[in-house]
Amino acid sequence: MRDAAPAGRLKSILGGSAGNLVEWYDWYAYAAFSLYLAPHFFPKGDPLAQTLNVWAIFAIGFFMRPIGAWLMGIYGDRRGRKAGLTLSVTQMCGGSMLIAVMPGYDAIGAWATVALVVARLMQGLSVGGEYGASATYLSEMAGRQRRGFFSSFQYVTLISGHLVALGVLLALQSTMSEAALGDWGWRIPFFIGGALAIGVFWLRRNLPETESFVNRETGTEHRSSFGALFLRHPREAALVMLLTAGGTLAFYAYSVYLLTFLSATGAFTKPVSTQISAAALFVFMFIQPLAGALSDRIGRKPLMIGFGVLGVIFTWPIFTTLETVRTPLAAFLIMSGALVIVTGYTSINAVVKAEMFPAHIRTLGVALPYALANAIFGGTAPYVALWFKDAGMERGFYWYVTAMIGISLITYLRMRDTRVHSQILED
Repeated sequence: MRDAAPAGRLKSILGGSAGNLVEWYDWYAYAAFSLYLAPHFFPKGDPLAQTLNVWAIFAIGFFMRPIGAWLMGIYGDRRGRKAGLTLSVTQMCGGSMLIAVMPGYDAIGAWATVALVVARLMQGLSVGGEYGASATYLSEMAGRQRRGFFSSFQYVTLISGHLVALGVLLALQSTMSEAALGDWGWRIPFFIGGALAIGVFWLRRNLPETESFVNRETGTEHRSSFGALFLRHPREAALVMLLTAGGTLAFYAYSVYLLTFLSATGAFTKPVSTQISAAALFVFMFIQPLAGALSDRIGRKPLMIGFGVLGVIFTWPIFTTLETVRTPLAAFLIMSGALVIVTGYTSINAVVKAEMFPAHIRTLGVALPYALANAIFGGTAPYVALWFKDAGMERGFYWYVTAMIGISLITYLRMRDTRVHSQILED
């Protein structure tokens, strides 16, 4: 590798991570400002119905992620990891800018809702490609001995993007009136995201390509495609979906949905709920590299099993306790505990998937099965939770999360440790 020196490798990892942060900031800005988007893009009426509609469109974005993963996974395998990263951030920029400038339902009627859907479709395509490209790039750029540690920055930057979105929300809530924020202030974070995406476009154009891509096997029999993935690597594709299902559902239940849960079911105002979530996510962000480094010493499998066992045992107590908690400190500690549990999945999920596939189909193999599982279980988590609540069966969601973590736990117990059986051959 031309850039194999430690300083060059670190520079490439940091460069790829910075772009990932901006991508995820744009994605999570929608979730962070969902309570303000609801009355703007939908007709006036029942606030719960408006919130359900906003989260339904949030889920629609997730259902575009498999298409983005499919198209840009193939693109990244054939044209390079850097090319895939550059294309994904371009699409994210367009989606954010569309949300920022679009008039509301009162001005243009249902076209406002249509525009919001289109913007989320663009962002879904972008993030679908971003995950596979960034996870593959970071895993391939990291050396064998520290691959778990460096690849964990994929989730560090994902969480950082979420935190920046929450930070912008907190800043606007503290400097603007509720009326002004609901009227026009909610547009500011989307303008910020679009502008940052333009900067990342230029940053990513100067990243070096990975040695794994340069050394990949070429030829018709090693061409990345949908058919090649599921016909030649069916076991690996199925494993990615199964190990992702419980992990991604737990992550969105413990992070994104809890922001709504704390104010809708708990006893906290919107600003206080935001502060609790931001503080817990800050802790969560810093423990990712620690868990990733631990996986380099003891293997990936023990961490995933730990998440599965603890998730099955504690999901129900976490949510039922949060129903009755009345102090922000107690809510913060419980949410932090939940996020510590899911760290066994989040810190190493990128490298585990990358280590399963040969280089010529690695981006697609990481991206597409993950995106399918994420669309079915992750993106729908807030909507499913609110559906249970609207039906008067809110606690049914807690059992649903527990059951899916249990299914993933069975997968963790049966699979090989990818640290020992890695398909990434370069040191």
